[in-house]
Amino acid sequence: MNAPWKPAGVGSREPFAAYVCDDTTVETMRAIVGDLGWSVDKVAKGGLRNAIQSLSVSASPQILFVDLAESGDPLNDINALAEVCEPGTVVIAAGQVNDVRLYRDLVASGIQDYLLKPLHPDMVREALGHAQTMLNAPKMVESVVDRPHSSVAIIGARGGVGASTISAALAWLLAEKEKLSTALLDLDIHFGTGALALDLEPGRGLTDAIENPSRIDGLFIERAMVRATDKLAVLSAEAPINAPLITDGTAFFQLQEEMRSAFECTIVDMPRGMLVQYPHLMNEVQSAIVVTELTLAAARDTIRLLSWLKANAPGAQVTVVANRTHQASQLEISRKDFEGSIERKIDHVVPFDQKLLSQAAKLGKTIAEVGKNSKTVAPLLAVANAIGSQSSDAGFDEGPIKAKGGKGSGKGKSLFAGFSSLLSKRAAK
Repeated sequence: MNAPWKPAGVGSREPFAAYVCDDTTVETMRAIVGDLGWSVDKVAKGGLRNAIQSLSVSASPQILFVDLAESGDPLNDINALAEVCEPGTVVIAAGQVNDVRLYRDLVASGIQDYLLKPLHPDMVREALGHAQTMLNAPKMVESVVDRPHSSVAIIGARGGVGASTISAALAWLLAEKEKLSTALLDLDIHFGTGALALDLEPGRGLTDAIENPSRIDGLFIERAMVRATDKLAVLSAEAPINAPLITDGTAFFQLQEEMRSAFECTIVDMPRGMLVQYPHLMNEVQSAIVVTELTLAAARDTIRLLSWLKANAPGAQVTVVANRTHQASQLEISRKDFEGSIERKIDHVVPFDQKLLSQAAKLGKTIAEVGKNSKTVAPLLAVANAIGSQSSDAGFDEGPIKAKGGKGSGKGKSLFAGFSSLLSKRAAK
């Protein structure tokens, strides 16, 4: 109700609706509504409870009149109404409680006016006239410096390579070290750990968005996202595993759009299966970070992901991060052979630190917060610094995200030759 008015949606919404409690108020309102040229059928009995039920499944009108006479807790009930009202709806309430503190609290919660019952026709006409004036007045548009938004998708080449761990750590670093307002969007609907990594309850925001994409707007984002710090908010889910994901991806795209307006940076923890089902999610992503490990299976899938990104997200900068790297003698594939197979350099290598991972999990904090001086966190800090620098620029430079300049593209052999070489070496052992 108190969200910014969106004039683009006016034409598709009813001009007026009223939900009142008694026959006398019905007759009073219908007479006034008829004089104003609105449909008298939009005056319904049922009060605030009926209003909440009706508006939860239909678009809210431009002007909404609600009767609080049967409400035991008017302020909480008005807040419940705000959950189902679209931004820009002008709300006028009526009730029998003559209390200046209640009036102030209701106005502070976002309603336009509070009228005492029994209603006087002139008083109602004046309130409706003020509401119309407010709707028709020129909208003040704030002058805002057009700043670039950093949208980063983090994709794991294989399950278990630590893409979600890196997503949470980067989001925390961008918020706390780079001082950017940051959103972490975890698109693993059933098994996501975005909220868990920050010791938060995920809430129902993401599942609600999937079920009803039409409700996604700035106000929805503000209420649905769970705040981890002053500059970091998370949208994650733990959907029931007996509830399959049924969506065309519209909700995910709209969430990204709204986050682009509300935050300076968005980190999207993107399960690789999402790329197959909803390739359009990469349309507006400026950077893609492929998290991999030095194994044969990861090499194969990194090759496939790099090829997919080149074809489907040609405008995205691609960075390859090798995570969970052990000592050279413990690696399944050497870094040199891995880079030869994918035909490019690995941009960042993140050493494996079991002690740090365990400690972070126990504390409910990201590895970036727990291991501030760790060798494991140093390459992630370099990535965060680069994203922060790009966010302050007018645009993105070419090349992957690096601590220093450079495109990081290796000469390498052909994909087939490099991969066949790995297979031959493995067979010879």
